Amino acid sequence: MLSLAPPRYRPGTGYSGQYDASYGSGERQRTAEALARRHGLTLVGEWPMPSLGVDCFVMEAKDSGRPADIASALAADPRVESAQAVQRFETLGHDDPLYPMQPAAERWHLAELHAVTTGRDARVATIDSGVDTTHPDLTGQIELAENFVDGRPYAAEQHGTAVAGIIAARADDGIGIAGIAPGAKLLALRACWQESPVARGAACTSFTLAKALQFAIVKKPHVINLSVGGPPDRLLERLLDAALAAGIVVVGADDARDRTSLSSVPNLIRVAADGDTRSSAATLRAPGRDVPAPVPGGKWNFVSGSSFAAAHVTGVVALLHQLDRGLAPQRVRALLEGPSPLESRLAHLDACAVIERVTRSSVCIPLREARTVPAP
Repeated sequence: MLSLAPPRYRPGTGYSGQYDASYGSGERQRTAEALARRHGLTLVGEWPMPSLGVDCFVMEAKDSGRPADIASALAADPRVESAQAVQRFETLGHDDPLYPMQPAAERWHLAELHAVTTGRDARVATIDSGVDTTHPDLTGQIELAENFVDGRPYAAEQHGTAVAGIIAARADDGIGIAGIAPGAKLLALRACWQESPVARGAACTSFTLAKALQFAIVKKPHVINLSVGGPPDRLLERLLDAALAAGIVVVGADDARDRTSLSSVPNLIRVAADGDTRSSAATLRAPGRDVPAPVPGGKWNFVSGSSFAAAHVTGVVALLHQLDRGLAPQRVRALLEGPSPLESRLAHLDACAVIERVTRSSVCIPLREARTVPAP
């Protein structure tokens, strides 16, 4: 990472000008090329990240060596703001045996919730593998689709399509499923790629995820869904902090191995599949087993994993946005967690209770009471 120069003001021809953040880009490019030559590296990519005040350059070693040692050598150069190894991340989740039911429909009383809020006007960025933008359950739900995977064209892929559908699939269209927030619009940001046609998950890197996060911060969605797991990564942590500071809610899938960057970012909402006792007790639980979801080719399948539990919670955040557009990330997290400390329970997230905390009305309580009345 090389520090950006302060933005340079460029007068416009009208009544207002603009600030040009690209000032000095040629000098940074030359510096990066010089650093690559000095350390025996090849410059393979670059992406400006004004949210952090840096330009990010990716360099590849010509021969094998310890990436961490190379990064340390680069970081010691006074021209370098910071340096790190590019790391690999994976989407979390896999297909399980089919079960003909949408868990949230009954547990969360989706029909009753949708009578109050559908997440209308909420904008959700999914940073994942590619989404099938032509899937009938997602028609009209995708505001934009962008590709941040170099050398691979945007593609409709299993994991990203399922996550997008759980969040915002169309409702009342006579097909498929109803998304948790069918009124929301999606920014389908492809930072991961499916490595084979039969692969159930997808792979990402520090750089692809960072590019997508920077793009999302500029676009200012109301919530980012990040259903990936991997090692702690300083660049991603900094970008996640920047997103939260900008008022964007971030929901991430909890990796039961507890090795992901998500665990160290305050106010980021971590979610595991219900019944998963391997994850931290301070993690929200949501439906994540045998969840019907759209998959590429106009089809549907059942999926399981914390990736899809996170998508459920992202949908609930979109529902909250319609009810109160000024909710900060800290407040959203408090509403989701409720009055009891998470450490004292492994309870399933009660979406009805979350919505009722905002509306201050009984959205689902009559239904709950009706279920407890003993038969005559």
